[in-house]
Amino acid sequence: MGGEIGFWSLLRWGWSRPRLGRWRIWHARRDIEILIGLLLRSLLRQPWRVVFTSAAPKRPGWWLRQLIRRCDAVIATSPRSAAFLERCDAVIFHGVDCEQFHPAADRQGLLAEVGLADQQVIGSFGRIRPSKGTDLFVDALLTVLPRFPDWTAVITGLCQQHDLPYLEAMQQRIAAAGLQQRIHFVGDLESADIRRWYQRSRICVAASRREGFGLTPLEAMATGCVPVTSEAGAWPWIIQPNFGAMFQTGSASSLASQLSQLLTDMQKLDRLASASREVACQHYSVQREASRVNQIYFQLATNSL
Repeated sequence: MGGEIGFWSLLRWGWSRPRLGRWRIWHARRDIEILIGLLLRSLLRQPWRVVFTSAAPKRPGWWLRQLIRRCDAVIATSPRSAAFLERCDAVIFHGVDCEQFHPAADRQGLLAEVGLADQQVIGSFGRIRPSKGTDLFVDALLTVLPRFPDWTAVITGLCQQHDLPYLEAMQQRIAAAGLQQRIHFVGDLESADIRRWYQRSRICVAASRREGFGLTPLEAMATGCVPVTSEAGAWPWIIQPNFGAMFQTGSASSLASQLSQLLTDMQKLDRLASASREVACQHYSVQREASRVNQIYFQLATNSL
C-alpha cells in the first residue's frame, strides 16, 4: 500500500525495527531527498540505506556529487547518464505500464470523435519548448505534409508563459504554409486524454535537443505507435530499426527524411507498429523496471551489495 507519511511520523517510525533484513530503503531522485535520507541514516542513526537514481545527461554539480558519494547505491537510467557519474551500481531503464498504454480497439472510432476519421495522425507528446525540439517537428511537417494529404499532426503539452513567443512563431509559420487545419496544438491534457491521442496516432515523434531519459517513445510503443526520435536521452539504446527510426539531433531535414520514408510505405509502418508494442511489453515494462530496482533493494537490505 502507498500513502503519504508526515515528517514526525517518519522520524518515530524510522527507529523501529525493519520487518525484513537489517535496513529500510530511502530512494531519492533529487538532492534534497538524498540529504534527508543521509540525515536519517547518518545523523539520527536510523536503519536506512540511501539509493539515488540519476537520469541527468550531464555531470552533477559539486554539491550533488558530494551527496552521491555518500549514497549506498547509485542507479542510472541510461548508459549516457551513467557516464557522467563517478560511481554507478546499475543501469536500469525506465519502464512503461503496458496495461494503461495499449492499442485502441477502434482507432477509427477515436479519430471520428475529434473529426479526423479520414486522417492518419503523427503525434508529439510533452512540453512545448525549444529543448523538446517542437520547432524541429513543425519544420519537418511543413516539408512533409504537403506531399501526404491523408496525414495530420497533433502536438500535445503545456506551453509555459515564457515560451509563448516560441509557440506563436511556430503557429505563424504553419499559417503561412496554409497547414493550420493539419497541424494542431491541443494543449495540456489530462492523462486519459493523452492516452487516447497515443491510440489515435500511427507515429510518435520525440525531437528533443536534450533529454534526461525521455519516456514518451516507450508510451507510444506500448500503444502500438512507431517511435521516431532524435539521438537524445536514452533513445539510442532503445530505438531500433525493426520497430522505429532515429534522426540526427537538431536536424529538421533528417526528421523530414525519416517521416517521408515511413509515410511512403504503409505496410512497413504496420509491421513496425506491431513490433513496437511487443518490444515495449517484453523489454521495457514497468514491471521489469521494478524487478531490477527490487534486486538492488534486496542486496542493500541483506548487506550483499
